[in-house]
Amino acid sequence: MTSIRSDISPAAAADWGAPSEIDSFGLLRRIFRSYLAPRWKVLALSIGSMILVAATTSLLPILLQSVADDIFDARDERMLYLLPPAIVIVFVVRSLADYVARVSEASIGNRLVADLRGQLFEKLAGADLGYLQRTHSAKFISVFMTDAQVVNSAAAQTLTAFASSALQVVFLAGTMLMFDPLLGTIALGALPFGVLLLRRQRSQMTSSVNRTLQGTGDLSSIVSQTLQGIRVVKAYDREAAMTGRARAIIDRTFDSIMQTTRMRAMSGPVAESLAGIGIAAAIFYGGVQGLKGGLSDGDFMGVIAAALLMYRPLKSLAGIQNVLYEGLIAAKRVFAILDADPNVVEKPAARPLVVTGGAIKFENVSFSYEHGKPVVDRVTLDIPPGHKVALVGPSGGGKSTLMNLVLRFYDPEIGRVLIDGQDVGEATVASVRKASALLTQEPVLFDDTVRSNIAYGSEEASEEAIIASAKAADAHEFIMRLPLGYETRVGEGGGLLSGGQKQRIAIARAMLRDAPILLLDEPTSALDAEAEARIQSALANLFGGRTVLMIAHRLSTVKKADLICVVDKGRIVESGTHDELVARDGLYANLNRTQLLGEQSAREEATG
Repeated sequence: MTSIRSDISPAAAADWGAPSEIDSFGLLRRIFRSYLAPRWKVLALSIGSMILVAATTSLLPILLQSVADDIFDARDERMLYLLPPAIVIVFVVRSLADYVARVSEASIGNRLVADLRGQLFEKLAGADLGYLQRTHSAKFISVFMTDAQVVNSAAAQTLTAFASSALQVVFLAGTMLMFDPLLGTIALGALPFGVLLLRRQRSQMTSSVNRTLQGTGDLSSIVSQTLQGIRVVKAYDREAAMTGRARAIIDRTFDSIMQTTRMRAMSGPVAESLAGIGIAAAIFYGGVQGLKGGLSDGDFMGVIAAALLMYRPLKSLAGIQNVLYEGLIAAKRVFAILDADPNVVEKPAARPLVVTGGAIKFENVSFSYEHGKPVVDRVTLDIPPGHKVALVGPSGGGKSTLMNLVLRFYDPEIGRVLIDGQDVGEATVASVRKASALLTQEPVLFDDTVRSNIAYGSEEASEEAIIASAKAADAHEFIMRLPLGYETRVGEGGGLLSGGQKQRIAIARAMLRDAPILLLDEPTSALDAEAEARIQSALANLFGGRTVLMIAHRLSTVKKADLICVVDKGRIVESGTHDELVARDGLYANLNRTQLLGEQSAREEATG
């Protein structure tokens, strides 16, 4: 699979939910060039089989014409023994060719879907963090699961099916005109009216198909929200309200689906009615000519047989425009994600970081998520190797953004972030991420074994190293009490473990990574006092010899930091040790007093 760019810009992907107009030719050309042409051998086999199907189909009216003229009119006994076997052979060849065409078509279409999903996953896995946080995950799942499959309709089921049906119509039309040009023209005369009628459906199809795809995404979102927040839903007695919201989305989606279905169903009756008109006109004209002796029975039978055989491919062609348009709308939504401009770009001359001590330096760094609204404003901070620096301050002050800049989740708009004197913007993204280990407030575990979660990002680690990391994180003991020890699956999001257990596994993962820089984003704030004490002991083992940048709201966890920086409104407004900052009686001292009062109040309530 071709490598694709890694980060999604919010502005570039804003349109993927509601396409206003479709460049049909451009999208089809892209689908063909990127996904069909590389499989030209299978495509050639499919088209060759379709040509054979069309050719053998057009032979049937010719054979029936021979039956009427040579057997019934000319009384040629020899043809009685030649034509039936020939008809059998034609049917067998046609059936085998049709089988090959269908299987090759399915192979092309399903491989296209697999490639699209692979590219979408690669794109989303490396996407801009801010964009992912602003867009509900279920929306992406809807595009990943539903839209990618619908694109198959615009490719295999449309391009190949169109070729098959169109070839049959062309071959059969040629056969009809060969028998009698005027009779064949009369039989085909109603077709242009059908094309005009079906083209009028196009604008309505755009609206209804888009509403259907959006409804699918909205439904995925509310199901995901309900499952993730089910405890709150039940605690606040909101089951009926959530059900009502879901029902409204389901009903809107149902209406859109039915509108699309009615328009798709209309194509069949239109084609059938017009085919009936053409056949009726052909029978009338052919009958008149037959009575006058101007048309043989065989020619008449051949034209009518070709017209009847043309019914199925004509009906297929009539429905293809609807299937095609659905696929193109879905393709635009998919390609909007794949084509989005990256926010973090690795420069062509980027080199891996050479990390020794793990020093971190912010040089006059500014960054904003929205233009003109900086969340980090001209920050300069120097963290020597092996030092522990804590970031504290009000929520929304820019602490997490500073940490994200170290990981190069974003690039600064102004200034530089350096690790061991090297600008991370000039380095490879992989080497920047490898230089650090991250611990978050809510530890992220995957629905896999304990062993796999500890070794996540360090897959080459030995069994001894995994166990040693677990012991250092104070996790080995409880892991061995699990039903299958290190082979126990932790469940979705680690739901089968307690909060403290999950955090200790996350610490073991960081231990095993053995990175020189450690980034902590409130790793103990969600734990009770007993669990926090065990985590603090494990963290003490993890801190040894590493440069630590931590975010904390519990000031008790930062008192031993070498430097505490108070971040407010995107700037470092105070810095120093705990004692120094308390003595200054500034923002940190106020935060400290507020927290002490809160802890004292909590103790008084607990003791009654």
